[in-house]
Amino acid sequence: MKRNVNMLDGPLLSGMIRYAIPVILTTLMLTLFNTIDLIVVGQYCGSICVAAVSATNSLTNLLVNFFVGFSTGTGVAVARAVGAKKEDTIHNLVHTALPAAVICGGIVSVLGVFFAPTFLQWMNVPENVLPLSAVYMRIYFSSMVFNMVYNFSASILRAVGDTKRPLYFLFAAGVLNLVLNIFFVTVFKMDVDGVALATAISKVLAATLAVTALTRRTDACKLALKELRIHPKELFEIFRHGFPAGLQSSLFAISNVFTSTAINSFNSDAIISGNGAAMNIQNMMKCITGGFYTTATNYIGQNAGAKNYRRVKKVFFVCLACSFTLVLSISLILYAFKIPILSLYIPDNPEAIQYGIIRLTYMTLPYFLLAIMDVSTGAMRGLGYSFLSTIISLIGACGLRILWIQTIFQIPTYHTLPVLYQAYPTSWLITFAVETILFLMIIRK
Repeated sequence: MKRNVNMLDGPLLSGMIRYAIPVILTTLMLTLFNTIDLIVVGQYCGSICVAAVSATNSLTNLLVNFFVGFSTGTGVAVARAVGAKKEDTIHNLVHTALPAAVICGGIVSVLGVFFAPTFLQWMNVPENVLPLSAVYMRIYFSSMVFNMVYNFSASILRAVGDTKRPLYFLFAAGVLNLVLNIFFVTVFKMDVDGVALATAISKVLAATLAVTALTRRTDACKLALKELRIHPKELFEIFRHGFPAGLQSSLFAISNVFTSTAINSFNSDAIISGNGAAMNIQNMMKCITGGFYTTATNYIGQNAGAKNYRRVKKVFFVCLACSFTLVLSISLILYAFKIPILSLYIPDNPEAIQYGIIRLTYMTLPYFLLAIMDVSTGAMRGLGYSFLSTIISLIGACGLRILWIQTIFQIPTYHTLPVLYQAYPTSWLITFAVETILFLMIIRK
């Protein structure tokens, strides 16, 4: 069976869809880890446990996303080396990426395990929720080394066109996560600690399968465990592409932390639970935008490496059309069935469901704006302009949101959830417009 998609030749639309679908499903499986946690504790433990897990989301993303950005940098560096047919560089990148993943995972674990309560207090997490949130966060972060190893390994596989096996690995881990979730909660009568432990164990399985896949390859990406070491030149390439990606992800996470803190300022378990459930639904849509972001990054990365700029421009517009159409269609379907979907997460709290509907109205319906923004970001990154893309995101997306929360939202008349949520679609549209103009200018040049 043919595993790798040829990004340099052949029809674009069918090839990109064949590439993007496994990436979308893989990201969806990652999101389902948190979804399963929320649904299981919601069904068996009540809305207070849903609030406890939800309260950790923005903080978890803040700590994790920066280092996950380095896995994106690994993928970009490998894709460009594949396009330029530099096999020695590919080999060195692969054997540098895994030690880098272990280091990144270790740093995140230390931060999450030792400073969880302090971070949660900074975010104004309510006192009745904080102890449960701290327990969940500490157990979750104990598996970060395996989480990073999986992300770096999967990024390498996707960079050479193999998007299916990372999906298979996460599917196996997701099944294990679901089984262990129910087992720990129903048999051992655990709550947030049980679902966190199930997630941690499943991450070990995903990492093991991904590393095994690299060791069994027969091309320049074949991993030999005895040859693992840091190659300074290749580490710099990973850093050059990964640092801006990680910084950008962290900046988005920082703006989300401000949003979570603002939500916590209402001091309502119902608002936290409803917002968390709606955000998880929204994160599943983010899988689609992330899939086409990765597709744009790697397709453009390989073709830019091969100096095929006419194809680069075609990739950009095909990605835009696909992402826009798919996200808009799914957002309308989700909104139509919003109440039964939210009831899966919070069956015992109608008030929380109403708060979840507010977020879906103001952030999920216009989610197509994030879809096209992500494609423009991936396109810039694939061209090698990661730092410029990060600067644009810092000013357009993150800076605007934080400014909005610290000014408009603080006015008593506008201290409402709808006003808070409206900062997001506004920032998506501005960032997309600026990045697209710059992308087209660079291609023309």
